[in-house]
Amino acid sequence: MQLRNIAIIAHVDHGKTTLVDMLLKQSGTFRENQQVAERAMDSNDLERERGITILAKCTSVVWNDVRINIVDTPGHADFGGEVERILNMVDGVCLLVDSAEGPLPQTKFVLGKALKLGMRPMVVVNKIDRQDARPDEVHNEIFDLFASLDATDEQLDFPTLFASGRNGWAVNSLDDERKDLTPLFELVVNHVPAPKVGSVDEPFTMLATTLEANPYLGRILTGRIQSGRVKTNMAIKALSRDGKLIEQGRASKVLAFRGLERVPVEEAQAGDIVAIAGLVKTTVADSIVDMSVENALPAQPIDPPTLAMTFSVNDSPLAGREGDKVTSRMIRDRLMREAEGNVALRIRETENADAFEVAGRGELQLGILIETMRREGFELSISRPRVVMKTDTNGQRLEPIEEVVVDVDEDFSGVVVQKIAERKGEMLEMRPSGAGKVRLVFHVPSRGLIGYQGEFLTDTRGTGVINRLFHDYAPYKGPIPGRRNGVLISNAEGEAVAYALWNLEDRGPMMIEPGWKVYEGMIVGEHTRENDLEVNVQKGKKLTNIRTTSKDEAVVLTPPIRMSLEKALSYIQDDELVEVTPKSIRLRKKLLDPNDRKRAERQAEAG
Repeated sequence: MQLRNIAIIAHVDHGKTTLVDMLLKQSGTFRENQQVAERAMDSNDLERERGITILAKCTSVVWNDVRINIVDTPGHADFGGEVERILNMVDGVCLLVDSAEGPLPQTKFVLGKALKLGMRPMVVVNKIDRQDARPDEVHNEIFDLFASLDATDEQLDFPTLFASGRNGWAVNSLDDERKDLTPLFELVVNHVPAPKVGSVDEPFTMLATTLEANPYLGRILTGRIQSGRVKTNMAIKALSRDGKLIEQGRASKVLAFRGLERVPVEEAQAGDIVAIAGLVKTTVADSIVDMSVENALPAQPIDPPTLAMTFSVNDSPLAGREGDKVTSRMIRDRLMREAEGNVALRIRETENADAFEVAGRGELQLGILIETMRREGFELSISRPRVVMKTDTNGQRLEPIEEVVVDVDEDFSGVVVQKIAERKGEMLEMRPSGAGKVRLVFHVPSRGLIGYQGEFLTDTRGTGVINRLFHDYAPYKGPIPGRRNGVLISNAEGEAVAYALWNLEDRGPMMIEPGWKVYEGMIVGEHTRENDLEVNVQKGKKLTNIRTTSKDEAVVLTPPIRMSLEKALSYIQDDELVEVTPKSIRLRKKLLDPNDRKRAERQAEAG
């Protein structure tokens, strides 16, 4: 059977996973009456809740005796490490672009990586049925994007289809009859080359591109077989990128992708994408080879992480009440497991035995890791995110800069430009993008964007869209002003009382509700002024035996500020922590004792 390996790449929300759903349905992968979840490829809870793809997934369909392996990739820049590796596994890419939004930063990022590998992408302009669709303009923008990324003449001659993934049709031109996805299947078979791999008779070699743990089979490594064939129970070994032997073992299971299922097969050969179980230490970017092979396969270098946080043991007075995984050993083991499968993460042990520095691509990637851990029963204390600096050969400090593309209504463009300028951002272009909207492009230090998302949504009344992507390292731009308001800090341990919260309302908005447990040093609200203020949230009303007709019997409280995990991480300052447990997200000072805080302040001023 002929083979085609293809990755679907696009910016977040341009419809990759929905299109894959339709390809599976129309190729006869599902029975007519089979119940299939919407966005079948988004398999874990967080992906379903947020409507985004986090992990790259592989599936396969058969069309006219050609097996097409399709890899659905994430669209967020934070998960770019997944996309970079996946491109090594495929021979062609299908670039999906929204017919209204046009190419966005992540489109540029993944397309640039594909063009560098010498691939000839095919383009699908999706969501043609949108009211604000502008397919011809978007088609021209895609051509300009290819040209700006130094595409060769051959790459610039890309085939284009117009489609609606949700309705399940694709056409070669806008005037054609809109029936089904046959034009897309035909284009994949005719345009994407057969796998460029070695002969079936050569020794077996494969580069591991994704890793997952299975409770029954142990480590499962997925990749494309580069040469030879692999059989169940065959003796294999693993080599690191520099050719050193990692381990020897047997391929206890060889799994091939058939629709949404992974099916055990006796044998697979060069060009096919398979998953192999049986190795214990091998990880992503290692080569799995026959016992006779001595050299490792070349692996793509991964872009460096730009943002770091400190994960430490939860040492608050309420520790251990909600989670069952609270020790530093458990946290360390979990982080090391995560780093094995996620090459864009770096874990470093710090001088403090209870704290670990975790560096990744962005707030979303680290936020997803924290959310996954709290659902598994972990309790953690998380520090404020900080950027990973570099020093060049002349001793100059360099910081990561991001390219930011903002789509807003014209009325809000002024406030966005002003806020980003305060964060040391430089505007590169400003142009109308139709329907009364403006597209702004900036280069902004990563530091300036920490915590900006929430402020941006407030400034644009929730109508703006902001997209960001790592651009390069540049000289340090100087200090950036942080949060202007101080916080309200609880001065004792106990339960919050409605009467006390009502009395404190003129000091600033609260973050807690009556009946919530608090402790000394916990942040309970935002102060209206710049300084921090210690308050008593447990002070009840003094009761006497004199009756009055006063009206304050029913205390009416303003609803508190709701802190999501991402919002909390971007809100805190350097001397504060986010306490994350399976049921709660609390904000606190690093030093709970007020005397310790004053001492630390004096030392900082003296130092």
